[in-house]
Amino acid sequence: MRENGTVTSATRQPETPASAVPPRLIATDLDGTLLRDDKSVSPRTVAALAAAEEAGIEVFFVTGRPARWMDVVSDHVHGHGLAICGNGAAVVDLHGGPGAHRFVKVRELARENAVDAVRLVREAAPGTVYAIEQTYGFYQEPAYPKLHMEIPDTLAPAEKLLASDAPGADEPVLKILAFHPELDPDAFLATARLALGDRANVTRSSPSALLEISGPGVSKASTLALCCAERGIAPEEVVAFGDMPNDVEMLTWAGRSYAMGNAHPAVLAAASGRTVDNNEDGVAVVIERMLAERRP
Repeated sequence: MRENGTVTSATRQPETPASAVPPRLIATDLDGTLLRDDKSVSPRTVAALAAAEEAGIEVFFVTGRPARWMDVVSDHVHGHGLAICGNGAAVVDLHGGPGAHRFVKVRELARENAVDAVRLVREAAPGTVYAIEQTYGFYQEPAYPKLHMEIPDTLAPAEKLLASDAPGADEPVLKILAFHPELDPDAFLATARLALGDRANVTRSSPSALLEISGPGVSKASTLALCCAERGIAPEEVVAFGDMPNDVEMLTWAGRSYAMGNAHPAVLAAASGRTVDNNEDGVAVVIERMLAERRP
């Protein structure tokens, strides 16, 4: 259904925010958080996720990745099979496996908003180039760099890619990717947010000057909140993990939240606790501690 930098050094043990409310759901980012830098899920983390599910705590992967990049964790979605992809633009059932996923909820970026975003960001930051992420297709401008290790379906100016007669025009637009070859990533983010105002939601998860532009109000936090409301789960019953600016809203919304040891400064400011970095299995460290605290 449709609806409309600098890192810190890891501490050896997580700083645990106080909470008297038992967790019912774990929401974790993937890249730089659950996944190690080689994009693997460590055996320790696999075991921790399974133990959480066995204890009755749901695990939701909440990522900026598109659905087609979810094969790295598709074996670990357990009973519900759901993941939040595209920074909240889609809720996806991964049970079918790679290439056979089903979109349960789509929160699209209206094409008129997308066209405005392309124009306004390019005016504010000349030299910006774009790619368009849709439910199944990926399209980009000729000058957009090969950042994603995949072959785009079509090469054309963004305005043509977003036209009503463009290839894939019948598919929802999930987000626009905006890349600048020279600007500082955080400066580019601030410039784009000022230029777009409330026309779209702008964030970033890459170490480069690559922005992710979604529909107004669409974020990891807002879609996670919808999923939790459907399950009768309150924010204080959610534990969240993240490392980059696209995680900030989710970490602020959750009752307990952890910034990874490798987190962006904005994430460190938003989270209520800290754990060790992704290569040291920081998510697993916290889950193991939470489960130990639940035992008699």
